[in-house]
Amino acid sequence: MGAGGQMKTEEDILKHVPVSKPPFGISDLKKAVPPHCFKRSLIRSFGSFFRDLIIIYTFYYLASTYIPLLPPTLSYVAWPLYWFAQGSILMGFWILGHECGHHAFSEYQWVDDAVGFFIHSVCLTPYFSFKYSHRSHHAHTNSIEYDEVYIPKRKADTFFSEFLNNGPGNVFTLILRTTLGLPLYLIFNTYGRDYNGFANHFLPQSGIFNDRERGQVVLSDVGIAAVLYALYQLLLTQGLKTTIFLQGIPLFVMSGFFIFLTYLNHTHPAIAHYDSTEWDWLRGALSTIDRDFGILNRVFHNANHTHGIHHLFPTIPHYHAIEAREAVKPILGEYYMYDDTPILKAMWRDTKECIYVEPDEEKKGVYWYYK
Repeated sequence: MGAGGQMKTEEDILKHVPVSKPPFGISDLKKAVPPHCFKRSLIRSFGSFFRDLIIIYTFYYLASTYIPLLPPTLSYVAWPLYWFAQGSILMGFWILGHECGHHAFSEYQWVDDAVGFFIHSVCLTPYFSFKYSHRSHHAHTNSIEYDEVYIPKRKADTFFSEFLNNGPGNVFTLILRTTLGLPLYLIFNTYGRDYNGFANHFLPQSGIFNDRERGQVVLSDVGIAAVLYALYQLLLTQGLKTTIFLQGIPLFVMSGFFIFLTYLNHTHPAIAHYDSTEWDWLRGALSTIDRDFGILNRVFHNANHTHGIHHLFPTIPHYHAIEAREAVKPILGEYYMYDDTPILKAMWRDTKECIYVEPDEEKKGVYWYYK
């Protein structure tokens, strides 16, 4: 079913979205959104914050207290259930930190930065560093030259278009992306924009940042170092296996969910990329895909199926995003993209189908995925 309740076929889902300039502007869309959707409630935002924090602690307490008491056969089942559950909640918690980076948590910037710094540091993501690179992503979405992440490859890059463009290559790409994608991006800028040099989210002198931002990059590093030190102390008291099982693997699962979420919201055979001759901000913002993660929608604070409205109005908090999305959909028409393909199937399909981009045969400056 589509987001509006209308059945969509596979052909409908894979049909190229319009690439002509929309007949509406961002002001038209903003007028359609109820004004209260732009209001940020400190109470509601902290309600989501403490809800996630309580669930995280509850899962941790239950796992650390009771799983070691189970017979070995049952523990083989209980541990993976804990890892999946805790990893998914951590992903939802991370999303609240991401919301802080957009000043969508509260009306107070200092509150947003303090809360976001805490959340992302706990999740081993450098808060200010990611905030600044992510801002660039929102400013240049689906620009081949200037987008910040998931820059598509070209056919001339034969390592991707030929060597990895097959079954085993697709499997390797999928496994590497979902297991190591987030740390590879943060440390080596893998899947990121070319800065003509080594780019890294932990180095203040990285080309990702300007001079005004470098001090806060150092602060982000201090936050990560503090959390790593806390994990080291836990390792000394709990032991290596317990620390890995209780903290390490859930963070690893969260990292995988991050890739599932961000990759599927920005990669699809029907979505175009643009070069500088054709790109504009509105068409870039519209080049996103809302996805249905089923039971995880609520866990992820609905970020996965309100990503389009998030790119249009990133300061709208998560608890108003669905209402805002529904308000603009009649105006967006064919420019709104929603795919309810089951997530695992969609991830495999898009890994196979979205290998590289090549120019549209008729419209200059527009690029489509090929395999």
